Amino acid sequence: MPETGNRCGYVAIVGRPNVGKSTLLNRMLGQKLVITSHKAQTTRHSILGIKTRTGGQLVFMDTPGIHQRGNDALNRYLNRTARASVGQVDLVLFVVEGLRWTSEDEEVLDVLRSHASAAIAVVNKVDRIKEKQRLLPFLQELSERYDFLAVVPVSAISGDQVEVLEQQALSALPQRENIFPEDQLSDRPERFFAAELLREQLTGRYGDELPYQLSVEIERFREQAGRYLIQALIWVERPAQKAILIGKKGEALKAAASRARLEMQKFFGCSVHLEVWVKVKKSWSSDEAAIARLGYSDS
Repeated sequence: MPETGNRCGYVAIVGRPNVGKSTLLNRMLGQKLVITSHKAQTTRHSILGIKTRTGGQLVFMDTPGIHQRGNDALNRYLNRTARASVGQVDLVLFVVEGLRWTSEDEEVLDVLRSHASAAIAVVNKVDRIKEKQRLLPFLQELSERYDFLAVVPVSAISGDQVEVLEQQALSALPQRENIFPEDQLSDRPERFFAAELLREQLTGRYGDELPYQLSVEIERFREQAGRYLIQALIWVERPAQKAILIGKKGEALKAAASRARLEMQKFFGCSVHLEVWVKVKKSWSSDEAAIARLGYSDS
């Protein structure tokens, strides 16, 4: 291989739920690629996001949060996905929240130790810390927990120090040619992002009214006369959940679908016609075959 100085590799973004992994990835990519929410476990797939910059290419995997909550089929899948990604990459970005360390953070760190992963510690949400001197002991303690290549405080929401993090990450990758074309942003198909954008609106709109037993399946996705025609199924586990989603005279579902359609039009850059239905499948999140059919599989 010629000595080009170019660096390229796979980077897993890991951490417990709600430390800002998806927000950080969106910030580094320069656009919204993964859905975000204040609710835990918004990310259900390992998103492959691609950032090509001067000096090389970072191929990111934004993983579900490694957590101790729930033991149904869906939660087992989420944990398997996050843990497996650590052993398949060149570098791990271990994201924690500034001034907060929990047993779930320790569990994630144990996964890094089991793989002896090359890792950078990313201390996120430092914009929320008014007395910055309080951060220094936390950074020191974190650096002593593992042989990190670097410990970088950032604010994913404001972008502070994110460029520094990118440079540190790129310098830790092996010298090789870029894996993907420089204009490619992800390996996921468009119908995947359509499902995620609709799920984001549902998760954000209903807050604590609906648990995580909700999923979106795109039944039909086609282009016609310069616009996308999309038909989506929303799966829930109980008739009461279906009633909440639909709302009085269907107004709640119409509002969520309308907002999702606008987000899809911004994302795809074209007009979108979206049709949405809600169906009930009892205990789908505990059924291995059901979650595989909905796209949550290891293959």
